[in-house]
Amino acid sequence: EVQLVESGGGLVQAGGSLRLSCATSGFPSNPYAVGWFHEVPGKEREQVSCISSSDGRTYYPDSVKGRLTISRDSAKNTVYLQMNNLKPEDTGVYYCAADSFYDVCPIPDPNYWGQGTQVTVSS
Repeated sequence: EVQLVESGGGLVQAGGSLRLSCATSGFPSNPYAVGWFHEVPGKEREQVSCISSSDGRTYYPDSVKGRLTISRDSAKNTVYLQMNNLKPEDTGVYYCAADSFYDVCPIPDPNYWGQGTQVTVSS
């Protein structure tokens, strides 16, 4: 029943911007955090942002601070990732993930994952 669907990926030039969306459905009413993960071939997925439901607290690793902004529209059950000043190293697949029994950022072990959306940043 739980489902997460990412969208908004695409091809942009370095320095450009994208806005990713994560539509969620089927979650119970209890609060849950949602995180965005970046996957590059040969490396494990890195959590690049996270937002909690109860207090809106956010998490960003140092590598993306100032460039990525996560937000949540509770009425639409959608989480967004605004990506600015993109760099070639940002290229990869972005997944959103959540844990219906966990509402703390970062999320150490998400229970649910989306299918991913491709982001390509050209030089």
